[in-house]
This record gives sequence, C-alpha cells and structure tokens, in this order.
Amino acid sequence: MAVRRHEPPADESAPVLVRRLMGSGRRTLLIHGLGANASVYDQCAGLLADGHELWSAQLPWRGEGVGDWGRGPALGHWLAEALQLVPGGAEVVVTHSMSANVLLDLLDRESRQGADPFTRFGIRALVLVSPFYRGSAEDFDWQTISYYLNDFHLIMEEGIRVHSAGRLAEDIQRAMAYRVRDRVGPYGWLRFFDLYLGTPGLQTGRITVPSLVLGGEHDFAAPPGEGRTLAAALPDARVRILPTGHFPMIERPEQFAAEIREFVNSTLAGHPQRGSGPRTVLEHH
Repeated sequence: MAVRRHEPPADESAPVLVRRLMGSGRRTLLIHGLGANASVYDQCAGLLADGHELWSAQLPWRGEGVGDWGRGPALGHWLAEALQLVPGGAEVVVTHSMSANVLLDLLDRESRQGADPFTRFGIRALVLVSPFYRGSAEDFDWQTISYYLNDFHLIMEEGIRVHSAGRLAEDIQRAMAYRVRDRVGPYGWLRFFDLYLGTPGLQTGRITVPSLVLGGEHDFAAPPGEGRTLAAALPDARVRILPTGHFPMIERPEQFAAEIREFVNSTLAGHPQRGSGPRTVLEHH
C-alpha cells in the first residue's frame, strides 16, 4: 500500500477511510459492500494497477462496523465524503453490492435537486458490481422480504467462504456470518432493504456517464437478471455476467479486472485524464 512513512496512521475507527493503494493513470475508487471491507479487492487490485491509480474507501457499513450508521440519515453523505477525499476526483468508481445502490441513490438525490453530481465529484464512468435492482414496485412481494430477512446471513457467509478460499470449516463460516449479520443489525438491514425498495423510483435516465454492470451467473443475492434490467434502464450501459456468485472480484479476479480495463479503455479513450489534486497526503480519514 503506497502510504508515506512520515504520514500519521489513520484512525481506523473513523467512519470514512480513503487510501491510495497503487498504480498510475485513471483515478479509480474501489468501494466495498455491506458487511465487507476494502480487502474484497485485494486479489484484483494488482491486475487493475496498470493504467489506474487505485484508491479504496472503507465506509461505516464495513464488516467490523462503525457506530450506529443504520440509524442516521440517508447513507449517501458517507459515500459523498469518500468521493471528495480522492484528490482531483475519482474518474472511475467501482462499487459493490449495497454500495452500488447507495451510489445510485446519491446520484439520484443530487440530480433531483438540480445539481450535476458527475461534475461535482469528477466521475466519468461507473462500474456497478452485483447491484440490487428491480424496475417495478410490483416486483416486490412478501416472499421477497422473507427471503432477504431470514436468509440475510447467507450473503455474509458466501463472502467469508470465497474470501477464505474454503479453508474454514462450515460451522466456523456460519458462526462468523451470524456475527457480521448481528453487527449490521436490524437498522442496517432496514437501510439496505429501503434502498432496494427504492430502485423502481430511480431516475436512471439521469445517469449520463458510461456504465458497466457486472453480475454473477450464480449470484443468489443479486440475481443476474436484475443487473441486466438495470443496464437496460441506463442510457449508456453494458452488462457482463461472469461465472461467479456475489463476489466476482474474488472468484474471477483476472476476468473481473479485464472487463473493467476494457470498459474504461474503450469508453474513456480520447478523454484526457483530469489533473490530480495535491499528493502530500495519501491517506485520509
């Protein structure tokens, strides 16, 4: 991790942590999902570093949890803070799972208020990984609530399984998954599901930058059909479904990185990189 020795260490308990990782080129911010942390990108970061200046964000809903984030206002302000902490702005934003929904909600709220969030944050391209999306309110029913409430821990368990490469016994994985679920808590779960329920109302036509939706063929949390539906609702989007579950960056890091590199190279070709901000501080909180 490219952090200068003379810089003071970050306060790991801070709600938002943004770090420069490695590489040079397009400034790219990697954002984890609910109950995870920046380490979900460890296996693919080196593969992305050629042509990308990689930054990572740790948000309050990370696995270890920070405060009562689920009881506060809309989550977008945390993500906005992370975007603003990247010097010069993050040209490419790669965001996973619930955080993809937080980003879509933030962009939607900004646009409804008459702002241009893409200019404000310097975003030129989006990569939405395993997002939750339904195009119609009628697509939700009581069975949907029961599925995501009673089996919520299974998403956490899959993340632990793929992150550990199956080295942990099943009973240990299950116990760890329950602990992560309990850290998220009922209020955190309600935040997640409220974002999900809000997806039919998103004004997707205002997402004016090129977007790549990456899904997993075997994703039982955010089914690939939802990624296809979201891509079809965006003005300038392509969709790629990889032979993975909910964590394609861990399960297929080479393919995951290759899809992002090809997308960025093809969509931003001819667009000069924006100037960077000051580099005297590479770690923020």
